[in-house]
Amino acid sequence: MPNARVDGPLFDLASYARHGPGRRDRLSPGEIAQIHRTVHQVPEVMVKVLSRGGQDLKAVGRHIEYLRDREDGEREVETDDGRQLSGNGARKELLEDWDLELEAHRNRSDLSVRGGGSQKLVHKLLFSMPAGTPPEKVLGAVKNLAREEFGLKHRYAMVLHTDEPHPHVQMVLKAVSEQGVRLHIRRQTLRHWRGEFARHLRALGVGANATERAIRGETRQAKKDGIYRASLRGESTHMRERVEAVARVLVRGEAVRPEPGKAKLMETRDQVRRGWWAVSEILRRDSQPNLATQASRFADQMPPPVTERERVKAELIGRTRSQRPPAEPSR
Repeated sequence: MPNARVDGPLFDLASYARHGPGRRDRLSPGEIAQIHRTVHQVPEVMVKVLSRGGQDLKAVGRHIEYLRDREDGEREVETDDGRQLSGNGARKELLEDWDLELEAHRNRSDLSVRGGGSQKLVHKLLFSMPAGTPPEKVLGAVKNLAREEFGLKHRYAMVLHTDEPHPHVQMVLKAVSEQGVRLHIRRQTLRHWRGEFARHLRALGVGANATERAIRGETRQAKKDGIYRASLRGESTHMRERVEAVARVLVRGEAVRPEPGKAKLMETRDQVRRGWWAVSEILRRDSQPNLATQASRFADQMPPPVTERERVKAELIGRTRSQRPPAEPSR
């Protein structure tokens, strides 16, 4: 299928499912390519903004140290101008080369005038792919994305991490460009970066897709970065508290009450399925019966939407059943 470059969401299911003059009845090559990837469950890219620790020099320095440190040695930090930094001087060199001390002074001056919260010196970004993806391809795709998006504008440095099953690249991106423009990361910014990350991976021969969770029939919500990183290590206090709360309800023999967002999940799922069915009809009219059938089947086979509390309940019940000793045979 073609790997067309398209800005914005590649296909808006709601616009196909609606009635009246606003309804769309054509699919672009880029949309068809993404539909093909989605129904065949091509691996999804992940791009996250790690929210904490970008407001002051000490925190930024600690993060740079974290990026390069590892148990079996140290990683090299690759910069936007192609340098490979290592050793204790990497932190000092980046902070000085990027004039972050001057930027921090400007932030303090602006803060005294505005009276609001402090501005970020850097953005901390995470680019990740599922286990089994060649790490060097992940790094290559992030390099290509960074050159196109930030080259000659925002200073950046990155490190490839392979100490976890899923290869990922962590990037430190200077928040203010060389032209003095501050980067504000919006939802559409992240959507664009996800699409570009996937495009660059495909250009390197790696199957990669970038769609919204709801379009794929997923209801698991994205966690804040602290919760996300801790859950990967099995150390999430947030998740432990949620599990313990549900466990207490089950021990008392009470029903787990539905969460307020359940109705919204059901409504979104209905809209998504109607959109997929409408897309299937358009594909049939465009003489693509195989992909039309796959799109319709993809919608029909979406699992029921569940909240986090319902998911925890099912996991606890399943774990309890698996731990029960087998019943003795009757005599």
